[in-house]
Amino acid sequence: MIKIGMLIADRYEVLEKIGTGGMSDVYKGKDHKLNRFVAIKVLKQEFYENANFVSKFRMEAQVSAGLMHPNIVNVYDVGEEKGLFYIVMELVDGITLKKYIEKKGRLSVREAVSIAIQVSMGLEAAHKAHVIHRDIKPQNIMISKDGKVKVTDFGIAKAATSNTITSNVMGSVHYTSPEQARGGYSDEKSDIYSLGITLFEMLTGRVPFNGETTVAIAIKQIQQPMPSPREFVPDVPRSVEQIVLKCCEKSPDRRYQNMTELITDLKESLLHPDDDFVQRVNPDTEGATRLASPLERDGMGRDYGEDSRGIRGEYDDGYGEDAEENLRLRPAERSREKDRRSDQSRRGDDSHMRLERDVRHRYSTDYQDDFDDEEERQTRGEHTATLIAVLAAVVIGAAVIFLAGRALGVWGGPSTSAESSTGTVVMINVVGEDEDKAKKELTDLGLDPQVTYEESSEKSGTVLTQDIDEGREVEKGTTVQLTVSASSSGIEVPDETGKSKAEARSVLEQKGFKVIAEEQSSESVESGYVVSQSPAGGENAPSGSTITIYVSTGKDTTGQVSVPTLTGITLEEAKSLIEDSGLSLGNVTEVYNDDANLTGKVCKQSVDPETMVDSGTKIDLEVSKGVSATYYYSGEIEAPTAEEDPNYVAGTPVQVTITGNDGTMISNSTVYDFPHPVAYTHLAASSATVQLAWYDTTPETTTTDDQGNTVTVPASQELKSVSRTITFTPED
Repeated sequence: MIKIGMLIADRYEVLEKIGTGGMSDVYKGKDHKLNRFVAIKVLKQEFYENANFVSKFRMEAQVSAGLMHPNIVNVYDVGEEKGLFYIVMELVDGITLKKYIEKKGRLSVREAVSIAIQVSMGLEAAHKAHVIHRDIKPQNIMISKDGKVKVTDFGIAKAATSNTITSNVMGSVHYTSPEQARGGYSDEKSDIYSLGITLFEMLTGRVPFNGETTVAIAIKQIQQPMPSPREFVPDVPRSVEQIVLKCCEKSPDRRYQNMTELITDLKESLLHPDDDFVQRVNPDTEGATRLASPLERDGMGRDYGEDSRGIRGEYDDGYGEDAEENLRLRPAERSREKDRRSDQSRRGDDSHMRLERDVRHRYSTDYQDDFDDEEERQTRGEHTATLIAVLAAVVIGAAVIFLAGRALGVWGGPSTSAESSTGTVVMINVVGEDEDKAKKELTDLGLDPQVTYEESSEKSGTVLTQDIDEGREVEKGTTVQLTVSASSSGIEVPDETGKSKAEARSVLEQKGFKVIAEEQSSESVESGYVVSQSPAGGENAPSGSTITIYVSTGKDTTGQVSVPTLTGITLEEAKSLIEDSGLSLGNVTEVYNDDANLTGKVCKQSVDPETMVDSGTKIDLEVSKGVSATYYYSGEIEAPTAEEDPNYVAGTPVQVTITGNDGTMISNSTVYDFPHPVAYTHLAASSATVQLAWYDTTPETTTTDDQGNTVTVPASQELKSVSRTITFTPED
């Protein structure tokens, strides 16, 4: 168990908890060896007990540690101690992009594009090193106080998917690409899709696809067309709109093929926002005959029963739902595909139901009841399809006659649309429609839909009544009261755990519930946020019933003691004060200290004064043994020599780290030009180690094999490093 003040690996001091996620807790720490603050991510117990998962997670973290880029959060160390699996990373002084969006509502176009460019540059560097993120979302993007954008948590998604971790650990499915939602192959273009969703959220303040369950959202990612950000924010320029839509194409072939292309268009949009320069793939042009890739041929095999591996089945070609459009099948295969789809239509679109079952398998069996209900509704829908079609025709005919009558002045004067020129609108009929669809239609008209729920034999979520009759002319902004059907067992209670008290109360009250808030302490949930609720999320409760939310007051300080101030007193005095406070003395270390007045006295304590800790907590102390001698250095750092790396090319960026023999980091910078001059004074260390790290890049080459075939060897990068020692000169 992690405790504030403990030391990990005899090096990293845990100072305070700064965040928590689905898989890990994050602490602010201090690296005493290099004298810098760091972020320590500790894997939660339910995951590090899985040896297979830990192994894959460690491997991915080690790969991520090789990434060096200004827009990537650096990974410094990975390790395991006393059952704790941890990652030590760069500490970013700032907030996540998610919190930034929530704080501002939505971002300006220029700010959103600028952030997207920085994220793209970080991902471009990762992709060139053959590292795919697989979990791009605003929660994994940090914005520092000086405006620098950094991507974090590389490798976590891959390790998680390798072990079938549930969706709440995987992160939000709101940003998952269609191929990831199917459980299929993902590559750089999956990161591009997720970045497109993130850019959409920055521009609009909302995600494009939402739903009651994770599975429902996943199916929307696979099936529903991507909405335009201009539907929600009309001021979004055309070029930015097209960039978002191209990033979020269902087929990876139609997206940007790499981050370099995306960065080029994003930068162009800042200069010419209204120009039409984004090149979208034309389906007709794409339909030309071409050779299928091995991955596509594998997808064709699965479509026709030639390969039973995986869960995707005949509806999934790895590039989108429409195999005939995306894979360009050969004529005979297109004929078989057409016959197969015709047969599917006669069977009531069985492939769609298989898609739901397989996505359900992908996103946990917790949603079994959701899909059983959905399949039952679809079966009932097949029997009533004809009746609905007839009724729809009657309604449409009546609407046409009504509008035509208004246009001719028969029904109260001419009108060319539902909206008049006086700021009023003509009320439409939404009775019988789905709740979400009805609310959207009314909102688009400029009206304010409000919902109450009533138990009914009608399908849950169906609008039963509206308090304003169809055809009535009302002012924009008028409230329309809708009565919506709830099942006989009540309304499904939304899960509000982890949300703020205000947000949880608002959502529950909109669903027609009464809300009571009670306080309770929590070790893991921040003060002011919901720890739990009763009834729990996903359960059904009658409309108007009471939901109790339990709001965190922070950690329980019962049985804890306050740490006294120990600096500035002798070690004996400190020991006595520690014992009187109910604490215990930990390690005592003698160190040099620049303050001569502290010689022989405590100059540092491991836990800050007035911090509340458990009784008996150990407090480590540092006692000054006087002012240390100081040193200086002035010289130049030379580039890697031919003996150190014969392939080094001048101008290659080199990470130069200088660490004193006392463990203190003196400097850490990226150098492009050598020799690199350095000068330091008042150093406590008498010598230092100079660590140089850089990448050797092997360009793409083309050769011919024994059969005369052209073979392309892709470009690759190899991390190189070398250490040197420099000696400092004593100061007078």
